[in-house]
Amino acid sequence: MPNSIITQDQDGKNLFNAISSFFSTFGIGNLLRKCNAQKEKGIPVIDIFKYKLCNVFSNRSMYMQHKTGSFKETFSKNTFYRFLNNSKTNWMRFTTILSKKVADTVEPLTNEDRINAFVVDDSLFERTSCKKTELGSRIFDHTSMKYRKGYRLMTLGWTDGNTFLPINSSLLASSKESNLIGPVETFDGRSLAAKRRKLAQMKGTDVMIELLKTAQVAGHHADYVLFDTWFSNPAQLLAVKELGLDSIAMIKKSSRIFYEYEGEMLSIKKLFGICKKRRGRSKYLLSVNVMVGNEQKIPAKIVCVRNKQNKKDWVAFICTNPDLSEEEIIRIYGKRWQIEVFFKTCKSYLQLISECHSLSYDALTAHVAIVFTRYLMIAIEQRRTEDNRTLGEIFFFFTDELMDITFGESFQIILTAMMESICAIFQPTEKQMGLLIEMFVGHLPDYIINSLAKTTLAA
Repeated sequence: MPNSIITQDQDGKNLFNAISSFFSTFGIGNLLRKCNAQKEKGIPVIDIFKYKLCNVFSNRSMYMQHKTGSFKETFSKNTFYRFLNNSKTNWMRFTTILSKKVADTVEPLTNEDRINAFVVDDSLFERTSCKKTELGSRIFDHTSMKYRKGYRLMTLGWTDGNTFLPINSSLLASSKESNLIGPVETFDGRSLAAKRRKLAQMKGTDVMIELLKTAQVAGHHADYVLFDTWFSNPAQLLAVKELGLDSIAMIKKSSRIFYEYEGEMLSIKKLFGICKKRRGRSKYLLSVNVMVGNEQKIPAKIVCVRNKQNKKDWVAFICTNPDLSEEEIIRIYGKRWQIEVFFKTCKSYLQLISECHSLSYDALTAHVAIVFTRYLMIAIEQRRTEDNRTLGEIFFFFTDELMDITFGESFQIILTAMMESICAIFQPTEKQMGLLIEMFVGHLPDYIINSLAKTTLAA
């Protein structure tokens, strides 16, 4: 445990016990060795990793600890930065295997009939300057509809409807040379560093498939893959289907994307216009079976619902399992919301953006993986606090299962999140996001809340 984290008070002791338990339960040291994070001599890698992981709960950054003389670790700054800059450490493999171990702990806590899902989305990883930051780019932000400096953080997660677990990610730079601001380093094409950078400059849709393949190789499994309009083209649906997975996605209202309906190729707007709508208080407006793809085609179901913020507007979802009911399609898609909460939590509380100012792409990748580990540690601690069955099997028959998201809840989430100005984007208002974060943090153990509060005040 890092010396910079005070353990004399009760909160500090609880935090110390939780972190120690997390490291021993999931074998963090062995995982680091499997992913090439090791040293032949000197300070053990696990000590440096533990310091970096836990520094979010202290009151000062590493820089301020050195400045004020409160840095009491046995390693130097150079040792710390060499650890982050190590291009041989496979951080994607680390988070993928660790999340699988955590998922194996969480999954038995729910009924076998519970539907689990992969969730894919990206978020802006903003940097104030990218002139010297490796692969730093001009990235289009779909929220502000402006170009920003930084990367797109493409993330794959897993959810059972109650607990969200990040699996792996990639910091995506621009594939256009004109949008690249920072330098581009060259490495041996066979090395991990070269493969990592090659993935960073691939199309987001291709990266999504690579992340899913990596998760499947590690043993992750889910019933559906959930994603929003930016990934919901027919080619992507077919690619996911080839992996043996079904998709549920929000459809982009594009006039250039077509679906086969009764022998005709129609856009979603044309399809909505010619089909008969359901009347009365139906929970959805329209449900039709279509074929998706050009040369290779697969069956799918499209479900349209009304936008309550604008009764003249509507949103559409597509599912590559046409046997799934309309209510289930809407309810399961509601689980995608958890990745939005995850991004907000990482940025607001776990210092995803503000903590690491390194210019190295390897160091930024390491930082993201450590932030994901922080979230995994908090997620499993939250689940243990809320679910009595983790105390022993004796509670299994006496405790109700943690409630899965209901159709009504997911329906409200989807409809209220639609912004009138950007009807095709699934985005909440700042007020809604703030409320959800407060609810999430409010369910955490007191000692973690207190530790995070101290960090927020210090910042």
